[in-house]
Amino acid sequence: MPEGFVRVQRVGPLAVLTVDRPPLNLWDVEMGPALNAALDSLEADAPRGLLIRAEGRVFTGGVDVSVFAGLDRAGGEAMARQVLAVADRVASFPYPTVLAAHALCLTWGFELALACDLLLAAEGVQFALVEHIVGLSPFMGGPQRLALRVGPARAKEFVMTGDRYDAATLADWGVVNRVLPTDGFDAAARAFAGRLAEGPTRAHAMTKHLIDLACSAGEPAATAATPALAGALFETEDAGNAIASFLRDGPGKATHLGR
Repeated sequence: MPEGFVRVQRVGPLAVLTVDRPPLNLWDVEMGPALNAALDSLEADAPRGLLIRAEGRVFTGGVDVSVFAGLDRAGGEAMARQVLAVADRVASFPYPTVLAAHALCLTWGFELALACDLLLAAEGVQFALVEHIVGLSPFMGGPQRLALRVGPARAKEFVMTGDRYDAATLADWGVVNRVLPTDGFDAAARAFAGRLAEGPTRAHAMTKHLIDLACSAGEPAATAATPALAGALFETEDAGNAIASFLRDGPGKATHLGR
């Protein structure tokens, strides 16, 4: 897509979505449309993996509070639907999604991270949901997605206090998947996401679907769906090639094509 403050670039099977709106990468009246345009491009030409990253001294400083001014009930509901739709679109992608937080990540950036499959963070990075400062609660799906990862008590603490929590703490809670050194963080995040994008895309889609189904509808629903999904994988090109490669050459030598 054209260069702008939200841009998408392809690196092999990996799409890299970069937010670059200095100085603070705030959510403003233009951020939602820009993100949706980027997501449109991903739906039109699907990659096999997505890395979301940002430029600047912060991942995001939060929201331009002026977007809230003058909103009534109907306006607030409409805005909530709009921002939820962005996170839901990312969550629905049938391939691995990774957010890499290189620096302070507040409000919508953290909520978008929770819509991704995996969260990488540089050492010392802090995260917070601070909507209570303006009398609001997060409405991009963050509280409920956080609760699925850490449980209700931790999620309520995080949202209600608005305190900043560092990457190491959130790794202990199971929110951050990996804390990586600041030096070389971007290259390491790209390599990590690229490795997932080079994997068996259809198998990764099954993994995502079953885990999401178990979280939303319970383990029995996921178990009931498993046989049909597993059977379909045996008809994929990747499975056929990888099984043959394993038997012929040993493990880990197959090249996956995402089909």
